[in-house]
Amino acid sequence: MAVPKQKQSRTRTHRRRAETLYKAVETPLSKCPNCGELRKPHRVCLHCGFYKGRQVLEFKEDKEEK
Repeated sequence: MAVPKQKQSRTRTHRRRAETLYKAVETPLSKCPNCGELRKPHRVCLHCGFYKGRQVLEFKEDKEEK
C-alpha cells in the first residue's frame, strides 16, 4: 500500500477541502439599475452594457437581411 513520505500541512488540506465547498455556492444576482435585467454583481450588464451608471459596452446593430 502507498504511504505518504511526509505529513500534509493544514493549509494544503484545508485548500483541497475548500475547492468543493466554494463550487457549491451560487453567486447572487442583482438587478441592473439601468434596464432591470438580472446580472452578477460588480459586472457589466450584458443586456444594456452599463456599469456604475455609465455606458461601457456598445452593441452593434443587427444588419437587416436582404
